[in-house]
Amino acid sequence: MTPKAFEDDGQPFPFQQVRGEGVYQITVGPVHAGIIEPGHFRFNVDGETIVNLESRLFFLHKGIEKLFESMTPSRGVELAERISGDSGVGHALAFCNAIEKCAGVEAPERAAHLRVVFQELERLYNHIGDTGVICTDTGFAVANAHAMRLREDVLRLNERLVGHRLLRGAVVSGGVAIGDLSSKQIADAINTVHRVRNDFNEVVAMALDSSLVLDRLHATGVLTNQTARELQVAGVPARASGIDADARRDHPYAAYGKMKFHVPVFQDGDVLARMMVRVEEARESVSLIIQALETLPDGALVRPVTALPTGSSAFGLVEGWRGPIWHWVVIGPNSTLARVKVKDPSFANWPALNYAILGNIVPDFPLCNKSFNLSYAGNDL
Repeated sequence: MTPKAFEDDGQPFPFQQVRGEGVYQITVGPVHAGIIEPGHFRFNVDGETIVNLESRLFFLHKGIEKLFESMTPSRGVELAERISGDSGVGHALAFCNAIEKCAGVEAPERAAHLRVVFQELERLYNHIGDTGVICTDTGFAVANAHAMRLREDVLRLNERLVGHRLLRGAVVSGGVAIGDLSSKQIADAINTVHRVRNDFNEVVAMALDSSLVLDRLHATGVLTNQTARELQVAGVPARASGIDADARRDHPYAAYGKMKFHVPVFQDGDVLARMMVRVEEARESVSLIIQALETLPDGALVRPVTALPTGSSAFGLVEGWRGPIWHWVVIGPNSTLARVKVKDPSFANWPALNYAILGNIVPDFPLCNKSFNLSYAGNDL
């Protein structure tokens, strides 16, 4: 049976509308004043209090999963790392893990340690940036200025290590695709992240010493543990709401099983808790990078993936900086991709924003939204 083609009947999207005396609507997007991606938000407001929020997404649907079909795995990695621009390592690694399971190949130990380094560098620059942006939405712009400086330091380190600020091209099926790191590069990386952590700690201390920041962050945008569990929220907002889960620890991959690290979990579920999860994870990322580089074993950087059995399938799961990233891969004829299914953590977490903002005032929405910092592209695919 041929599926019915989509037909636009010209009717507006059926948004819910709360009715009552003094209740009105505010619409935001999908075109925004800044450089963010398109998404539409419709608020129902009683005075200044938000009583309902609906988010309409998928303006960025690009048919990514269809594009994977018939690609070779090497081309598939390039597409995977472009699903969401700030999560290139996470998506590439999830895809490569699935391909390697289909091929029965395991990345060499040296490559496994470097995969930890690259993923934690991605986590580090994003968490530092998010911490600064949350602070600037309270009006404390000086913290954001320093956070952006530190984020830039990490991006420049990325370029020195792999030749790309966002670490594209670093992860490939079977290992990593970089020139082997010299002792000078390793020392540079350790010194840089150590200095970044020290400076970041000063920025965080300065922000947490400000009543302006704390008054805006505390008890704002609360996502309760029960709501988070019912919505199957994952990653940073889940851990900020008391859900102790992290794929790096619970389902180790790369060299994470050999590393010592702490998974920060907070109970309050507010903007402050989500920021503090990022702060603690950034500190842990530095520790993981240093551990991986100081224990970097000798050996090959890649183990070639040659033949992929037709019909084989596998899951790849990694803990991206936003949360768990899933890639399910099915192999077709001639070692090409027959099917790739992707789940970005933003797909699970966007609905939670609609609940976290309830009962807050309209000016708190940008702050709450930034504390989730979800990906439009990762959700829309």
